[in-house]
Amino acid sequence: MGNRLTQIATRTGDDGSTGLGDNTRVSKHSGRPHAMGDVDELNSHIGLLLCEPLPDDVRALLVEVQHQLFNLGGELSMPGYELLKDDALLHLDTALAHYNAQLPRLLEFILPAGTRAASQAHVCRTVARRAERHVVALQEQEAMRAAPRQYLNRLSDLLFVLARVLNRVDGGDDVYWKSERLAQMRDDSE
Repeated sequence: MGNRLTQIATRTGDDGSTGLGDNTRVSKHSGRPHAMGDVDELNSHIGLLLCEPLPDDVRALLVEVQHQLFNLGGELSMPGYELLKDDALLHLDTALAHYNAQLPRLLEFILPAGTRAASQAHVCRTVARRAERHVVALQEQEAMRAAPRQYLNRLSDLLFVLARVLNRVDGGDDVYWKSERLAQMRDDSE
């Protein structure tokens, strides 16, 4: 796949359309550009997370995720083309099992808070969920492989787990929601 970018400011989108990888043009408001944009935004937020001090293994994992998100975005931009491979999903499943095994069981919902790195991981998680919703909406309109939807679903789970891991890097913990139910459970146990 040679150098495809010869010019950035083409003005071809001034009419409200965008070009896909198969040389078709669609409205920028249609489902495919929404999904592509969310995946691009997610990748950018992961880039921002990578600016934080992170454990080396988490950093390497996130760099790999960025490459896979680029593949996913490319697949979305070229209807009928496969760039996201099955081993990418397996890699997420393996990472999810590895990091989740290190964490204590949740007692209640947690807030998207804590350290700056953990909070940014939560932002990434919410953007991944939005991207997943747009991919699901696109799949309801067009025949597509399940892999992009599955990848985003697993990635959002992994980002939740990584946020919990990152809150513990320097001895911190989850930031629990102060719910009435949790307070009652604590009172009942005392």
